Amino acid sequence: MAVSYKRLWKLLVDKEMSKSDLRKKAEIAPNTMTKLRRDEEVSLTILSKICTRNYGELWL
Repeated sequence: MAVSYKRLWKLLVDKEMSKSDLRKKAEIAPNTMTKLRRDEEVSLTILSKICTRNYGELWL
């Protein structure tokens, strides 16, 4: 099954947050961020980090 993170990228644009900001705030390694950009599979741990971080007012 193909993986797509298009909704994540759209959410970042809507919230005026860069991919670099996401990487730093979610504490994701640069090589993992590259996998996300290429729509490659990443571990559930990484997805959990993205979903459970407190991004402050950006997500309100």
